[in-house]
Amino acid sequence: MPWIPSWLPLLLQLAIPLALLAAVAYAPTTRVTWLALVGLTGTYLAAIGLAGLWLVLPWWLPNIFAAGLLAGIAKMWPQGTPLARPPSARGWLTLAAITAATLVAAAVVVVAIEAREPAGDALDLRFPLASGTYLVVNGGGDALVNAHMNTVAGERFRAYRGQSFGVDLVRVNVAGFRTRGWMPADPAAYAIFGTSVRAPCGGRVVAAFDGAPDMPPPEADRAHLAGNHVILDCAGTWVVLAHLQRGSVAVRTGQAVAVLAPLGRVGNSGNTSEPHLHVHAQRPGTAGEPLSGEPVAIRLDGQYLVRNDRVTTK
Repeated sequence: MPWIPSWLPLLLQLAIPLALLAAVAYAPTTRVTWLALVGLTGTYLAAIGLAGLWLVLPWWLPNIFAAGLLAGIAKMWPQGTPLARPPSARGWLTLAAITAATLVAAAVVVVAIEAREPAGDALDLRFPLASGTYLVVNGGGDALVNAHMNTVAGERFRAYRGQSFGVDLVRVNVAGFRTRGWMPADPAAYAIFGTSVRAPCGGRVVAAFDGAPDMPPPEADRAHLAGNHVILDCAGTWVVLAHLQRGSVAVRTGQAVAVLAPLGRVGNSGNTSEPHLHVHAQRPGTAGEPLSGEPVAIRLDGQYLVRNDRVTTK
């Protein structure tokens, strides 16, 4: 899971939405420009709600913004002036800029919605984590909502393109936050760290690796891309569960495991910026390049999970 600077979501997912909401509720403008501004704000909120990475800020914030937009519309709608004025020359330029920004945001919304359909047939698996609420950080059929999709094509990604339809999961608390504190360097401060990982299918263990260190976020171990991991052969399809906690892997190569059997615990080993569980399915790889198999889309407990979906288990 790639690291992003904390200021970026503060800008895109807090500062800009608040500025747009303030403009809708308070900025004097013409009726035409105001209506365009309402359209931009609604489309932008939909775009960040569907495609934004809600790690620094809680996932429910777009719902608050939507309520703020409705309040701003209710405040300004009855007013006849200055909203009734025709746009000036400068106002037409402003209107053109708002329209262009709305089209960009609308394109993001369209791509994010289209990414909710699996690419080809999907393999049905059980959800591998228990007892908690989990947020999908990466998942879906487009790179806009799933960073793994960047490896689906291109020769330089051949050795690990099996991960292309992968899903990344973090755990959130009742307030919607995934950590104790602000961007902590201690992996144990992340809600998912140490959570039990279960087999999403019954099968044979193709590989079980343990011993890679749990890194302090946001440092990553690029020498062991998957970190501590387990690969299961489930009826001819390999299922990979990666970034497990050091010393937690509970199975060995060649062992047969039943569905929902314990495999290990979530850690922060390998090429990852913070604790999370990565799971993906693929056609069998090779001994030298185990993650090189053809990627296979997955459904977890019947759901094709896409970024910002939430799963609650007991």
